Amino acid sequence: MRSMKVTMGVCLLAGAAALAFAGAASAGPASAQAATTAASGHFTGTLPDGTAWIADVPANWNRTVLLYSHGFGPLTAADAPDPVTQAALLARGYALAGSSYDPNGSEWALDTAVSDQFGTLRAVERTVLPAPPSQVLAFGTSMGGLVSALEAQDGSGRIDGALTTCGIVAGGINLNEFQLDGEYAIARLLLPQQQVQLVSFGGPDGASQAATTAATLTSAAAQAQQTAAGRARLGLALAFLNAAPWDPSATAPAPASDPAAQEAAQYDLEFTGAFSILDFIELGRASIDQADGGSANWNAGVNYAAVLSRSPFRHEVASLYSTAGLGLSADLADLSSNAHITANPAAVRSLDETSVPTGHLAVPELDLHTIGDNLVPVEMESYYARQVQAAGDSSLLRQAFVDSFGHCNFSPAELVAGVLALGHRVSTGRWGQAADPSRLNQAASSLDLGPARFAEHYYPGSLTGATGPKSSSPGR
Repeated sequence: MRSMKVTMGVCLLAGAAALAFAGAASAGPASAQAATTAASGHFTGTLPDGTAWIADVPANWNRTVLLYSHGFGPLTAADAPDPVTQAALLARGYALAGSSYDPNGSEWALDTAVSDQFGTLRAVERTVLPAPPSQVLAFGTSMGGLVSALEAQDGSGRIDGALTTCGIVAGGINLNEFQLDGEYAIARLLLPQQQVQLVSFGGPDGASQAATTAATLTSAAAQAQQTAAGRARLGLALAFLNAAPWDPSATAPAPASDPAAQEAAQYDLEFTGAFSILDFIELGRASIDQADGGSANWNAGVNYAAVLSRSPFRHEVASLYSTAGLGLSADLADLSSNAHITANPAAVRSLDETSVPTGHLAVPELDLHTIGDNLVPVEMESYYARQVQAAGDSSLLRQAFVDSFGHCNFSPAELVAGVLALGHRVSTGRWGQAADPSRLNQAASSLDLGPARFAEHYYPGSLTGATGPKSSSPGR
């Protein structure tokens, strides 16, 4: 048996146990009458590489384990995205488990995250559960959604299905590339006389350098927003960033028929509030550089006119430039002719090998994404769907979109509805209507856990700045 330390929390989940019976019949393959009584409580352990794991098991376990993968940030074990969702899932009989990922690595933990999660599952099955689970469902948030997608790719025989929420399912290379395109456009067009560090934050001062870059670009954006010419050029950068046109104070995205409102909403969502989204992007880049041993970012040889031509926001940008009396073609040519950033080939290979799904699915997968995601754009889902289609596995994938702004801004009701829909697919062998927006809304509304906002008749546009599948060599 693997070397590991296991401790049990002294507080049993009495409240969850009292509620588990009511929800068990619809929560998994085992009926309430057949539910197994587990050694209920809170458990912790440590894997040989130092990865910490936790698990919570309700008294009336429904024989399903949810293997939860947390998002980018501190390497702390988590087995649910938030306390309300955690309590709701335990009340329905699910056992929950999740790891910190290897604490000796970067916060961009993709080098070890999948193996750490599968190691956690083995530990929980061997030391916590009284019987083998009937179902294991992967469940991930943001970067953890990418982990879940990778588990769905390679997890046959270990997991039975995967739920990704606000997941980076287009992979780490695409994340790097469209973010760099947007930052490069801000630096080149709004700060043409200033040298701004955009890449290579993997050194000991990487986090400090990244923070300086974020502050510089955010200040330039704020100044640009004051003039028509600045708004046009900022609108171009926001298109490269795949920024959602959704003002946080509004109830819906800005209409495509109003380009000025679209740009204003994109600016507000990306640059106002407690922190600029660039703070998170740049610090994330430092972590990715650290994980991959160098910069896996490039724009040398990129044709920015071609990149914009594939953007859902190209008409907005063209209108803003026309209003400002600027030449869009001239700015695009300037961006292309001055794009000289090259990548470290070894870092690209590392990021490609650890952080880019192939599109192959070994188990059913349900993806949930908010329409107004300002960090992991919803357009990632259209890119991923094409990857899955190319791999011949579209029948295993379903995607649903939540009419909400912000990164991972789901209600607990929407998350639990997603778990129930995936469990239905695994139990019955078919999706049926379980992942349809109307059915998801019906399930979420019945839970009394917050709003149900699954969007009808919505599908995202193309991911601007996306590279080709499994891109191990620069060039777009």
